[in-house]
Parts: sequence; C-alpha cells; structure tokens
Amino acid sequence: MCKNPAMAVPPHRVGVLAVDGVITFELAIPERILGTTTGTDGTPLYDVRVGSVDGGPVRTSSGYRLLPEHGPEVLADAQTLVVPAIAGPHSPGPAGGPEQETDRRVLDLLHRVAGRARIVGICTGAFVLAEAGLLDGRPATTHWAHANRLRRRFPQVRLDPDVLFVDDGDLLTSAGVAAGIDLCLHLVRRDHGVEIAATTARRNVVAPWREGGQAQFVETRMPEGSGTDTAAVRRWAVEHLDRSPGVDELAARASMSVRTFTRRFRAETGTSPGRWLAAQRLDRVRRLLETTDLPVEQIAARTGFGTTAALRHRLHAEIGMAPLAYRRAHRPPRAG
Repeated sequence: MCKNPAMAVPPHRVGVLAVDGVITFELAIPERILGTTTGTDGTPLYDVRVGSVDGGPVRTSSGYRLLPEHGPEVLADAQTLVVPAIAGPHSPGPAGGPEQETDRRVLDLLHRVAGRARIVGICTGAFVLAEAGLLDGRPATTHWAHANRLRRRFPQVRLDPDVLFVDDGDLLTSAGVAAGIDLCLHLVRRDHGVEIAATTARRNVVAPWREGGQAQFVETRMPEGSGTDTAAVRRWAVEHLDRSPGVDELAARASMSVRTFTRRFRAETGTSPGRWLAAQRLDRVRRLLETTDLPVEQIAARTGFGTTAALRHRLHAEIGMAPLAYRRAHRPPRAG
C-alpha cells in the first residue's frame, strides 16, 4: 500500500547554536546522532541545522573558525534548540578577573524560543541557559569539573552534578563530552522509542542507553587481588528480569557479600545495582510495548513488576504516559 506523501510528517527541526568559543566535538553531536536517525523506512526524522546569531563565522575553541550555513532564522524557528559547550562564556578572565558574559543576542534568542521550543544545553551550555534565567528553580547538570562554578554563579539552579543528563520536559541539560551523545540518544528514545534509538546507536557505534542518573565520574580501579567482576551476574539478571532479582540474590550469585558486590558494581557501572535493575526493567517494558502485542499484564509479569498497576505507576513516573498510550505513540500505524 503506497503512503500518501501529503500524510508524511516533516522532520523535527533542530537548530544548533554556534558562537565564539564553541567546542567543536559537542557542536557536532546533534547532527551526528539526531541527523543520522531515520524511521523504519529510511525517512530522516530530524532536520539538523547549525546557525550563528548573525549568520557569520565563529571562532572555535580548537584554534580555527567555521562558517555555519545558516543564521538566526533557523535557530528561532527550531522545534529543538541545542546550545553546545562553550569554552569562553563564564570562564575566569586573565589573572582570575571577572567572568566573561554571554553575547546579548544569544540570551535574546533563548528568551524568544523559551516556552515554544525544547531547549537543550550540552556541558557548559548550561551556563548560557542559566544566565538567560531559564534554569531558575529547575533541575540541571553540567560537566562535573564546572559544577562548583555554576553553583556559585547561579545558586537558584537546582544543580545535580553527579548525573549524565537531566530531562525536565522542555529543558534538558547534560554533563560533558560523551554525555551529550547520551542526551541526544535520550531525545530519540523519548520522541521515537527505544528501537529507533538503538538503531541510531548501532549506526554510530555507541552504547544505546546509559541511564541519565548514572554517575559522571566512574572509578574503575578494582581492589587489589580481585580477578572477578559483575559482568556475568549482570547478563544473568537481564535474562531473568521476570524473577525481579534483588541485590542479595545477585551478590550471592557473584559469591560476594552485599557490601562488596555493591561497591564493585558501582565501580564498574557508575550506578547502584537497584538503580541499574530498575533501568533494565523499564527498558524491557518499552521494547515489549513497541515490538509486541502482549497484554500489559503479561509485560508486567515478564519484567518483574508483577502487577499492571505497578508497571503503570512506574512508566507514568518515568515518562508521563500510560502503557497503552506509550504503545500507540511509538508503534507505526498498521496498513489497512
């Protein structure tokens, strides 16, 4: 059955702000992740465009200039506006002098877009959002190395310096460097579901999901004399989510005390066993809702939630949707 072109949904418009001092790695993340995301039929799902506030070239933090193809019009018209990491704004001046401030045109742009579009700050892009007043009283994160500076300058921000990213609906922020990839994959997952996000992750050879609440800094050194890890137990847990395994059972399977197992698990994954298990169960729920016709009660049983009510409560708490509403939103309509 041929699809009616008039019925096609246009790609989601993403504007990426390029300003003096932009860090080129983070500037490239939205196009690399969102720009390579397609539907099951190969249709691009995002139209990613980089623009500057005056349409002119910008100086990057890497010692060269770049000339974006677009100007402020694509930024003002974006459905999602991304502010990548910036090396210049809010960095201490010479000899510890006053911090540099953001270009007034950037702040004006954010004020015009706020409330209409989704705004994303990657790494120190959170400083720009904070200076615009968009993060007042709201949760946010940034690179751990800059967290204390953000907290001192913008104490009204509810800063969580320990997580990879924060999703507060229309405002999202991430930690630095690779956490920007995690946040963009989260956007794909939120917009189009876990299967599309997993395909994008495979295309870019990155992990499909690092939970937003995972710690930014992971201490990877093991205690001396240790020749074991928790990988085998994690594999077993994923295969037996229906049993709803607890930390005690996982520790016993690893032949460790709960205290040792928990410490080693956090060292290897950056999060606690309980939090990791909760993320795995929710991920399985979303996959089953997207890819099967299983009744919700069967999905609850297969993922260790036990009851439909428990599953519904967890899913609504995490993404604000009931199971059947999520299924309708993330499954393509059947050809009739």
